[in-house]
Amino acid sequence: MIRAFDAVSLPLLRWLDPEDAHRLAIQGLRFLPPIRQRVDDPKLAVRAFGLNFPNPVGMAAGFDKNAEAPDALLKLGFGFVEIGSVTPLPQAGNPKPRLFRLERDEAIINRMGFNNDGAAVVLRRLASRAHLSGIVGVNVGANKDSADRTADYVKLIETFAPVASYFTINVSSPNTPGLRNLQQSAALDDLLARVIDTRERVRKNAGDSPVLLKIAPDLSLAELDDVVHIARSRRVDGMIVANTTLARPSTLREQARTKEQGGLSGRPLFRLSTRMVAETYVRAEGAFPLIGVGGIDSGGAALTKIRAGASLIQLYSALVYKGLGLVDDIKRDLSSTLLRTGRDSLSEIVGADAATITAEDWPVR
Repeated sequence: MIRAFDAVSLPLLRWLDPEDAHRLAIQGLRFLPPIRQRVDDPKLAVRAFGLNFPNPVGMAAGFDKNAEAPDALLKLGFGFVEIGSVTPLPQAGNPKPRLFRLERDEAIINRMGFNNDGAAVVLRRLASRAHLSGIVGVNVGANKDSADRTADYVKLIETFAPVASYFTINVSSPNTPGLRNLQQSAALDDLLARVIDTRERVRKNAGDSPVLLKIAPDLSLAELDDVVHIARSRRVDGMIVANTTLARPSTLREQARTKEQGGLSGRPLFRLSTRMVAETYVRAEGAFPLIGVGGIDSGGAALTKIRAGASLIQLYSALVYKGLGLVDDIKRDLSSTLLRTGRDSLSEIVGADAATITAEDWPVR
């Protein structure tokens, strides 16, 4: 059924304006007919952040910003879904157009600007599915005009703790002015201290809420040293590596589009984001697991990201070009790899190539 859906929908959606196509895709998922969910290969199960994931393939934040279709995505085979970014107050985001396809590069540039319905609306949607199973994380961000951005994150932890499988602290979007400054040492240390303190304060009534930190791929290695050190000292539960990049590799074929401001995602991000996964993995020294995201468009790419140090992976941009069938393709390839190599779980290969990758020349920017 998914293959038939892709065959019909992909050509249609590619004819539409990217943001209109995205809106149509969300609406389509909301009204998707019942699907018999396939049982995942038990060898693909992953335990991370105190959670049991049926498989390692997640939907990245940015697709379902407002928690309109998390359960439809889970039924389509994702092992977990991350909604958001959500801000305390509703936010229109940046002026349109703000989403651009780079067709020949299988890439996307976006400058959405945390457009979302706001915490109150998203909370109602997540509360209505609280009786259902499935891992649904909440990616949280600050309002553009907030006078105290750290207070925004604290408020969102308090708000969503009862309904979030985990939290992602997004300080790495390039589309909210000044947001990436929260990755600087003093600001990040204060932010994580207050977020973790809030999580501990609400734990008794809301239950456990793992906290993950999502970083940019554009950090220098010295900056990454500081970020990982602070994440470890504040005992975050994991990191997501990485968000979109401001870099514009000279290899991009859609040169006219490279002038658009915003974050670049998709295939051209793969090597840089994978290098950052490996660099983060060797610095974390097993203190917490990583989610690898950026340019994953095949089973081979997923495997490379895992061998670089990711326990879990996330997709988004590749689905625009490959369709939802990509999820099953990746899971099938990962299962085949485990069978062929006689391994019982993906955990046996997490980080296997990290040291080798960190010794390579830096990816072309």
